[in-house]
Amino acid sequence: MYCAWLEDHKNVHESWDGFFRNIQASSPSGEVGERRPSALLQGRVLSHSHDMAQKVVEDHLAVHTLIRAYQIRGHHVAQLDPLGILEADLDSFVPSDLITTVDKLGELQQFLLLSGFYGLDESDLDRSFQLPPTTFIGGQEPTLPLREIIRRLEMSYCGHIGVEFMFINNVDQCQWIRQKFETPGIMQFTNAEKRTLLARLIRSTRFEDFLARKWSSEKRFGLEGCEVLIPALKTIIDKSSTAGIDSVIMGMPHRGRLNVLANVIRKDLDQIFCQFDPKLEAADEGSGDVKYHLGMYHERINRGTDKNITLSLMANPSHLEAVDPVVQGKTKAEQFYRGDSEGKKVMSILMHGDAAFAGQGVVYETFHLSELPSYTTYGTIHVVVNNQIGFTTDPRVARSSPYPTDVARVVNAPIFHVNADDPEAVMYVCQVAAEWRTTFNKDVVIDLVCYRRFGHNEMDEPMFTQPLMYKQIRRQEHVLKKYSDKLIAEGVVTLQEFEEEVAKYDKICEEAYTSSKDEKILHIRHWLDSPWPGFFTAEGEPRSMSCLPTGLDEDVLQHIGTTASSVPLEDFKIHPGVSRILRGRADLVKNRQLDWALGEYMAFGSLLKDGIHVRLSGQDVERGTFSHRHHVLHDQEVDKRICVPMNHLWQNQALYTVCNSSLSEYGVLGFELGFAMASPNALILWEAQFGDFHNTAQCIIDQFISSGQAKWVRNNGIILLLPHGMEGMGPEHSSARPERFLQMSKDDPDHFPEFSGDFEVQQLNDCNWIVVNCSTPANYCHVLRRQILLPFRKPLIIFTPKSLLRHPDARSSFDDLAKGTKFKRLILDVGPASQSPGQVKRVIFCTGKVYYELAKERKQQNMEKDIAIIRLEQISPFPFDLVREEVDKYSNAELVWCQEEHKNMGYFDYVRPRVLTVVANKKPIWYVGRDPAAAPATGNKSTHVNELKRFMDTAFNLSAFQERDL
Repeated sequence: MYCAWLEDHKNVHESWDGFFRNIQASSPSGEVGERRPSALLQGRVLSHSHDMAQKVVEDHLAVHTLIRAYQIRGHHVAQLDPLGILEADLDSFVPSDLITTVDKLGELQQFLLLSGFYGLDESDLDRSFQLPPTTFIGGQEPTLPLREIIRRLEMSYCGHIGVEFMFINNVDQCQWIRQKFETPGIMQFTNAEKRTLLARLIRSTRFEDFLARKWSSEKRFGLEGCEVLIPALKTIIDKSSTAGIDSVIMGMPHRGRLNVLANVIRKDLDQIFCQFDPKLEAADEGSGDVKYHLGMYHERINRGTDKNITLSLMANPSHLEAVDPVVQGKTKAEQFYRGDSEGKKVMSILMHGDAAFAGQGVVYETFHLSELPSYTTYGTIHVVVNNQIGFTTDPRVARSSPYPTDVARVVNAPIFHVNADDPEAVMYVCQVAAEWRTTFNKDVVIDLVCYRRFGHNEMDEPMFTQPLMYKQIRRQEHVLKKYSDKLIAEGVVTLQEFEEEVAKYDKICEEAYTSSKDEKILHIRHWLDSPWPGFFTAEGEPRSMSCLPTGLDEDVLQHIGTTASSVPLEDFKIHPGVSRILRGRADLVKNRQLDWALGEYMAFGSLLKDGIHVRLSGQDVERGTFSHRHHVLHDQEVDKRICVPMNHLWQNQALYTVCNSSLSEYGVLGFELGFAMASPNALILWEAQFGDFHNTAQCIIDQFISSGQAKWVRNNGIILLLPHGMEGMGPEHSSARPERFLQMSKDDPDHFPEFSGDFEVQQLNDCNWIVVNCSTPANYCHVLRRQILLPFRKPLIIFTPKSLLRHPDARSSFDDLAKGTKFKRLILDVGPASQSPGQVKRVIFCTGKVYYELAKERKQQNMEKDIAIIRLEQISPFPFDLVREEVDKYSNAELVWCQEEHKNMGYFDYVRPRVLTVVANKKPIWYVGRDPAAAPATGNKSTHVNELKRFMDTAFNLSAFQERDL
């Protein structure tokens, strides 16, 4: 960088040396001493020489500093707001180290004001300076006059594009961006490209105009004010298709969704228009959703490249940004199944609103997944539709950061701000963003600074809260008018050609509108964003209504057990504590027994054998929160050397992915949900570190998992593993809040379902999700295997144990997993009580860990003939048929529900009305457990023990309910 200054410095010294030599050469012999300059004069000359050399160096330093100032801060004065009334970065000041004509002062006046800052003066404006290697403004010219340097910097950084990139700590990436924006004349478009851009802008604009004319009183969340989004997305897709991408997965909020469906995904217009018909009857496919939440999947030819491309727009709710990690998960899954290990075939595009991008924490969570090995999608292109307002909230009170996009800086993603009323600038930025993603496989953000022509929705009055902004918006000329006038003036198109293009698209809309009148039924299946070819029938129904047994051959159990208790790699030194665990497993296998960790191993290993990919994700899942799993072994002497025994089971097995996640629930659960959407032939599990951690991912659970099939006909087989149990460890990390999941289960408590076929499978097909609390390792293994062997997919919520992981009684025999066995929705009492059911005085129904405490207490009190204990393993959908059999069997017994959770929590409010339906309300079911409370558990160990003793006493006091009213 400094070579030019040193060269100048050297030249100055050489010229003064020459001056001295010339003086000496002109002096007669013997008179040199008299005629040579005096020591004082020579000292002054040398001092002057040094001062001049220093001035040259300082001037070059000043110019280089000026160039850097533009690269760092030029975006602050870029002309980004189409309305010309706000600053895109919430700040109106001009950085003190920029010389710019953007401000009201003239260039010379600005320069003179700054002369003190840089030490330059007016005479330096026409002086040429050597350009440093960190700029490309010179093109092929190594030097430029200062006046021209300033002009070119202003063109590069202070026009309609503002570039934020100097925070990136990679020189090559910074150089790449500089070249894309500084090289003279680089932003050029051919006439053909301009005509394509105009045609896309016509479609975007006229689509919104058509909807506004036909359905003036309907909400549609139109794109007016940012019509350039459509050509922007198409440019990104074109450029990416050229680079080899053939599948693009997109997520976006509601604003502009219908336009994207019509003009980017290419959904049939008549299918979109018929959504506005209030008389349209819904097909019997669940609740459906509003039109601006629906998704789409479509394969078509990309006209720019003549290559096939698949476009998927994910259906999602109004919960802004919730879809971000879901898109990333689905993208990762498609890359995984296609062997696309560098993201060269599949990519994601995420669209955002400015207020949500700055305000929603899941944006940050998603960004932080972007470069994690098991979560990266090798670069996402983020497009922010920056309306400069959020509903009615001014950005100055909606965010603390200068830009809405500042969150992207945490992952060194470049941010390109662009004035959305300059379509060519937008297209150029989109091309550069697509190239960046192709080149560096990293995230990039495009900030489309635009405006919202109408209110939050078309019925809303924005003048209530933003009068000045909307006065300006009403005066604002449409971008289509601006750009068409520009191209007509340039001679790129004629007025007649423009009008013909408009008329042509208007005719297409009118014809689609006419044909949409013939639609009578709304089929949500036509809007499915994640089809599973071949899994369902052509009508979208399960191919059968039965489930194969989930048992396994003895040799499979032995083989998996042997691998689970060994280290498949040679010369691999494991921790002594892990050695003890593996020896313990080996002993269990030798005795044909399973603990919880082995039960899980059997399920995963057997599915891998059948070609089913298994992915387990969450915080600390590799070892397991409770140090029971150890699916990843670490060499104690070689850093980063690991062994995953599960991937050494079979020669041609599927891959097992087990990955510790970032400390995120919302983002990571969304990611795994998206991963599970891509294929039905995979077991995808998310494990919470503790069960109550799911509450920070409640949005994903409520909006996507619980209701996803009803709204979007989207099957999903994701599994949530939620450690649960009251063990005296305090209010946090005790309860996984089963009551919340059960409240959202859609089965009718007052109706006994009657099925003609397989009751279990038909009931599962009707439910929205499955909720279980297994009490044995074998049943845990069975329910995991059943998840894949079912002919459809439902989310599965499993309340997993903590203390039962090592409980000596919570063991299963290999016989419980033998060929022909299956998941037990209900585990019967097989003790003395079952031998004489007529003599039994009380039947205690329970679920989970409390069974072992009840069984222990019953044995101590010698009441095994008097009291039967029945375990409900599958809580929802409720096993009406099996409960009825048990109630009929113990016809003389009173019924009790016992749980360790407080009365207003847990399962009682769900179980009680269903048991009453089974007994036709002819006898009560009594409650035994903790009293109602606000906190899930006490923080005091002795209180916990006393509570347990109190309800155990009640459970085995046969006269406890005799005096009670029903």
